[in-house]
Amino acid sequence: MSPIHLASPPFGLLSGSTFTPAASLGPLLSGFSELQVPGPETIAAVGEIDLGQSVRLLRFYMDNEDYWLQVLMHGREAGDIVLFGYHSAQPLQGDAQVQELVGGQAPAGLPIYSHEGYLYSRQWGREEGRTPWVELHEQVTGPAGRHGIRHLSMLYARDTGLAERREFLLLSLEEDEQGALLFTTSLGTTLFPTDFHIT
Repeated sequence: MSPIHLASPPFGLLSGSTFTPAASLGPLLSGFSELQVPGPETIAAVGEIDLGQSVRLLRFYMDNEDYWLQVLMHGREAGDIVLFGYHSAQPLQGDAQVQELVGGQAPAGLPIYSHEGYLYSRQWGREEGRTPWVELHEQVTGPAGRHGIRHLSMLYARDTGLAERREFLLLSLEEDEQGALLFTTSLGTTLFPTDFHIT
């Protein structure tokens, strides 16, 4: 990550800082979102995805590897904030497994996706039928140094019934620099700056 980005992290988020959800967040989301709110967590690694035109996704991975915080950046201005928790992570071997999950006959990519009894609406693509998965390239800086991850991702969301808060479902086929494949499913929920503090 370049020095200018490190010099102005949103909300003071840096590797080694502590992310603490507000005490009110868990009770607020209970019954509306399936995401379980964590306790205080140390930021262990930072990922950056350059979307072009000064737009970036910053991902702050917790020491508890089940959680990560995503902040959409427009230049140096922070936009949408989403707290994600991994629902599952499945190592893949062979093209048959990959096609089963992201191929032309897979349910992901269609306008509506069913997960754990809830229906989610696709957030990317305007096609009435299947839309292509979105390729993203992430650079992650952590204790072991810097490494790249290639993602093929599909994003879904549903209304929670809470004002201006949605629950997100992010599906991603991840490939590391050694070629290992991992299919992850993450649940996330909209956060506001008042929902957490950083120390």
